[in-house]
Amino acid sequence: MLLISLFLATLFLAYSNGANDNFKGVATLFGSRTCSYQTAILWSSFTTFAGGVSATFLASTSIKIFSGKGLVPNAIANAPEFHLAVAIAAGLTVLIATFMGFPISTTHSLIGAIVGAGLVAVGLKVNFVALVTSFILPLLFAPIIAILLGAGLYSLFDYVNSKYHLSFNQKIVDACHFLSAGIISFARGLNYTPKIVSLILIIEYFSIQGGMITIAIAMALGGLLNSQKVAITMSEKITSMNYTQGLSANIVTGVLTIIASQFGLLVSITHLSVGSIFGVGLIPKKFNARVSYQILMSWIFTLPIAAVISGVTYRLLQG
Repeated sequence: MLLISLFLATLFLAYSNGANDNFKGVATLFGSRTCSYQTAILWSSFTTFAGGVSATFLASTSIKIFSGKGLVPNAIANAPEFHLAVAIAAGLTVLIATFMGFPISTTHSLIGAIVGAGLVAVGLKVNFVALVTSFILPLLFAPIIAILLGAGLYSLFDYVNSKYHLSFNQKIVDACHFLSAGIISFARGLNYTPKIVSLILIIEYFSIQGGMITIAIAMALGGLLNSQKVAITMSEKITSMNYTQGLSANIVTGVLTIIASQFGLLVSITHLSVGSIFGVGLIPKKFNARVSYQILMSWIFTLPIAAVISGVTYRLLQG
């Protein structure tokens, strides 16, 4: 019964992740009116699912990292109760933010949930050094870098266009925009599927490949059915944008995602995407300060909320 609950809770987390995250790679397509919402979410769902399926053929250290190993003792990290508490807490945290329209990091939610259950299980034996160096620092610096690069790249495009009066071929620009959005969504599926799958690998009936395909399907469904509120926040509320701003933001997000993957840096695609969109709105001073502040607050509270829910859930499961 406990393992069945763990499986269902992990599917719930995957669904919540898709609802909050799937639109982030294509937010600039819709925000710049390069395409409709329906086209954007279909493109995102397809490429995210493709990334999730591709993860079945590619080894990933995320499987080990997000099982809790390295942060808590292996005896705790291998316990079904620990995994169930993490899945429930991270899923609830992400889903609550989704219903409120806040784009938050599932990675951050998972880390908070692991720490919360870990503190209840082993107290201060949680490996806080690994937590800060491997998790917290990259998550803090990534959005700052994305903001600066987003602002810089858009400024460069705008300067070149105004100085030399270049006429960009709209079809080529749109094709590049779709391609960059697809790459981000593909990378998201490739990145998150192993993280979520790590929670159910203690169920002996599941192979890694079967688990990843199941999770990829749940993520795609979440994006198709519950992305609307986060989509509006990402595409319209942070800043209004034209196609040049949208493409600039996506290029920055895509490049930083690829660099982080190559060097094994744990960054949030959410933070990169939101940061780059904020950056391109910073130059013309069209960003919405109130909404940006609300998103920042939601990021700050993500980890402690997930930790509290996870700690309480783990204690209840211990009975």
